[in-house]
Amino acid sequence: MEAVIESGSSAASGSSTSSGSRPKPEAAFSDWANSWQPEDAPLLAARQRAAEVGVGAVDPPTGAALRFLVAAASGKAVIELGTGAGVSSLWLLRGMRPDGILTSVDSESEHQRLAKTSLTEAGVPAGRARLIAGRALNVLPRLSDAAYDLVFCDAARSENVDYLDAALRLLRPGGLLVYAGALAGGKIAEPSARDADTVALRELAKIVRDEPRLVTAALPVGQGLLVAALTP
Repeated sequence: MEAVIESGSSAASGSSTSSGSRPKPEAAFSDWANSWQPEDAPLLAARQRAAEVGVGAVDPPTGAALRFLVAAASGKAVIELGTGAGVSSLWLLRGMRPDGILTSVDSESEHQRLAKTSLTEAGVPAGRARLIAGRALNVLPRLSDAAYDLVFCDAARSENVDYLDAALRLLRPGGLLVYAGALAGGKIAEPSARDADTVALRELAKIVRDEPRLVTAALPVGQGLLVAALTP
């Protein structure tokens, strides 16, 4: 789609456009997507906290996609693996039902301290977010079977396949499993990209795609979301 648009624009002008004269279509779209649903002060403050401690945070288009997905799932009970400074937590909560509870797990207690500040500044009632400090694979076995509407994975990439196994138990029928950064910003499609993280993400995508209990999609937003719905 993008290549066709770019070619058509050049043909209409009758000449090739140099790369320095205007933004590439994908860059222009990225700028537009980031500004289309601008983040408010609490989200910007949470993002600043993440930057100060060097912890990753989903970009605004990815956050908007998370909000949409959890709203579409009528999310009341949601699990987040990787609290960070609370950026994705806020996006998820804004898509959840007013009586919904977010369970967010992170192995770094400092990250959760920052997230708690972010949630408080955003006016999130204390009872709507349950922050658990610990390794995800130690916490998940303690959570109830078939009780969750969405599981969002943005924690240790090396444990992604284990998160899949856990999510199949934790999700209700029709519930959603969402992996952040799952397309490595497009590198997953480049055969020459053979670094360990990209190879692991390719394998994860294959495993999720081939799981018969899941209906899957790869969404090219931000660094990429891998989304799967648990069939009834």
